[in-house]
Amino acid sequence: METVLSITDLRTHFYTREGVAKAINGVTLCLGKGEVLGVVGESGCGKSATALSILRLVPPPGKIVSGEIIFEGTDLLTLPIREMRKIRGDRISMIFQEPMISLNPAFTIENQLIEALQAHRRLTLADARDLAVGMLRQVEIPSPERRIKEYPHQLSGGMRQRVMIAEAMLLDPQILIADEPTTALDVTIQAQVLEIMYRLTQQRGTGIILITHNLGLVAESAQRVVVMYAGKVVEEGPVRAIFEEAGHPYTQGLLRSVPIPGQRRDRTRPGLYEIKGIVPSLFDLPRGCPFHPRCPLAKDVCSQEDPPWVSLTGGRHTACWLYA
Repeated sequence: METVLSITDLRTHFYTREGVAKAINGVTLCLGKGEVLGVVGESGCGKSATALSILRLVPPPGKIVSGEIIFEGTDLLTLPIREMRKIRGDRISMIFQEPMISLNPAFTIENQLIEALQAHRRLTLADARDLAVGMLRQVEIPSPERRIKEYPHQLSGGMRQRVMIAEAMLLDPQILIADEPTTALDVTIQAQVLEIMYRLTQQRGTGIILITHNLGLVAESAQRVVVMYAGKVVEEGPVRAIFEEAGHPYTQGLLRSVPIPGQRRDRTRPGLYEIKGIVPSLFDLPRGCPFHPRCPLAKDVCSQEDPPWVSLTGGRHTACWLYA
């Protein structure tokens, strides 16, 4: 599979009065052409910070300290900001968690879609409007000629998220970053929105980085999965291989935490499994493997040295001393 994005040893830190928060502490991953890559992990593990780093949209006091982000043969971290703006929304698009924050409440849907088109393409106002209406029709918004004149607050949550998909796909991007794209929606609307997103990206050969807490969504939609913890990638590989035989104790804990429909609590099943302890502070990460204070299988070496990146069967890779 052709690689369209390659990230190597990415580090993004936030410099605050309390100290330096190492939000991303050496992330390495890649995305293939047309591939759906799931990125999972607890809140605060660095998933969204990785997405913002790819687009160089890390807010102050954050700063990308080091690493490489190679896209179409170019390191995005070396590009002048003017060149980076040409890539955002055009070659690489992003769908954010909350469309009411991403969509400007003071402008109509038409204003916002046409602005995106005219920022990257030389189009007349009429041609830009025709393309925008056509894209709203593709994301199954009814009466798009009327809806395009409305403001974000006049649309339902599902409609707003469809507008976000339309805006992200207007220019046929190579990569779509979807950061918890259905968090605020009910289950039936989630399924509809995701089906639209996948259909459009498959038609265009767009690669997706799907950031989510929902392991079921990853199992159903992604080809590969990356598991993050405390700013690091602790495991990656084909979804089926990881879900059938997770290598890293953290991944094992995440999968055991998923509720099973119909499972009743009794003496043999005391309830939902939980990973003991809490995510470490990004201001004071533990030495060695960041998961070792919570790991039921930790050895002495886990608290002393960074674990090696080990190849396992089935195309899986993990950072764990258990397999060294």
